[in-house]
Amino acid sequence: MRVMKNALRFSLYFLSLLLFVSVPICVAQAPSTEGAQRFAELGDFKLQNGGVVQDFRLGYRMLGKLNANRSNAVLWPTWLGGKSEDLLKFVGPGKVVDTTNYFVILVDAIGNGISSSPSNSKKQPLMKFPKFAIRDMVESEHRLVTEVLHLPHLRAVMGISMGGMQTFEWVVAYPDFMDLAIPMAGSPQSTSYDKLLWLSQIDAIELDPAWNHGNPTGALTHGLTVAEEIGQMNLTSPEYRVAHTSPKDFDGYVAELKKGAAGDGGVACDYVRQREAIIALDIPAELGVSLADVAKKVRTRLLVIVSPQDHMVNPTPAEEFAAAAGAPVITLNSPCGHISLDCISVGPTVAKFLADPASVRTETLHDAHKQENWHAIR
Repeated sequence: MRVMKNALRFSLYFLSLLLFVSVPICVAQAPSTEGAQRFAELGDFKLQNGGVVQDFRLGYRMLGKLNANRSNAVLWPTWLGGKSEDLLKFVGPGKVVDTTNYFVILVDAIGNGISSSPSNSKKQPLMKFPKFAIRDMVESEHRLVTEVLHLPHLRAVMGISMGGMQTFEWVVAYPDFMDLAIPMAGSPQSTSYDKLLWLSQIDAIELDPAWNHGNPTGALTHGLTVAEEIGQMNLTSPEYRVAHTSPKDFDGYVAELKKGAAGDGGVACDYVRQREAIIALDIPAELGVSLADVAKKVRTRLLVIVSPQDHMVNPTPAEEFAAAAGAPVITLNSPCGHISLDCISVGPTVAKFLADPASVRTETLHDAHKQENWHAIR
């Protein structure tokens, strides 16, 4: 599993939601520790494309307390390859989502190796695991919230990168289900540039001899290494890489990438299926209308956070969506690109929006060249 963290370095780069009134019978385990890993068994899960994931299970964690009128729940799904465990650092007293005030649900997205995935499915292993979409991730999360946790409404849905993509899908699929939505470095539609990145990484995997036409025979070290190199080129801006890796340090930098780029067939199949979901992301096409027309129908209060130098998730569709919806945009002016959330602290802004959305206006935040802990609200 190491490569899934290393591939985009999200758990590192974005650093720098158990008490509930009852435990539903469909929860596979009931740990008493706040924030512990839980699983919801949802049976056979039908996908948007007509496929079915058999014996579907969804991983999640809960933190904080549900208030008396059950109005303080915040849902936060994972980014590409991320695990709900990676999000724990952002949640708690005094952090991005303060559990003193909110009941937080962290969800493991389909295909991340924790929830049902090619790597852990017994009946549909590896590439027998059906293709799924970002919308399917949202449907599974909606079932968790309504059927397992029995919540009729959410205070907010929020997420980073692929989590931001899920957030955009939430506001369109269930426009009255939450009060607020905060997509960060996400998009409602993958651009051609985005698709080229994800396709290049998939091609790198499939060119590895060990891929064996989707029947992996062993570790895909070569394919995962090339995919990692491609990802690193897009993760930040050229300016950032030049500033952080000198020519004399380049060999050591690449050696570190290669050291972490290792994984078996299960890891590689998870890697491919989640990227296929992102490639297919196109909310306007799902509804047969323009991006602006989709956004104009949104009833949720939105806060959109983007970086102009994001070379991994192009910010243009998110900016256009926000403009049509009349939503404030927080622009992160930083060469850090897709990891600008690690270089500019937006934690205070997010916390402010959760408490009082009318108090947040469109603004540009500038990189002070300080690698601060993003989750620390001061």
